[in-house]
Amino acid sequence: MAEAASPENPQADKQRVEKVRVDKWLWQARFFKTRGLAAELAGSGRLRINSEHVAKPAQPVRPGDVLTFPQGDRIRVIRIEALGTRRGPAPEARALYTDLDEAAAGPESGQKQ
Repeated sequence: MAEAASPENPQADKQRVEKVRVDKWLWQARFFKTRGLAAELAGSGRLRINSEHVAKPAQPVRPGDVLTFPQGDRIRVIRIEALGTRRGPAPEARALYTDLDEAAAGPESGQKQ
């Protein structure tokens, strides 16, 4: 029997909340204008989670997962830092991920050495 979330058992609640559908996360993080577009990408086979191809929009993601997908004329490589609770403003969405392409770019990304 699954453990019920309660004040005495916060771990059960934490385990339930620490994953979200990839299409929903991509939409909340503002990579796509609509959740339908995010679901279309996830169902197309052009999205990878931790180097594994995804074939369905309901694939769960967690903090620490690395997503690789095409967006426009570039390939995005993103590490999930947090799961959102809503589709908020851009600064809030930006806090949900780290763009690994920017980290790999080094000094050109505006970081001073």
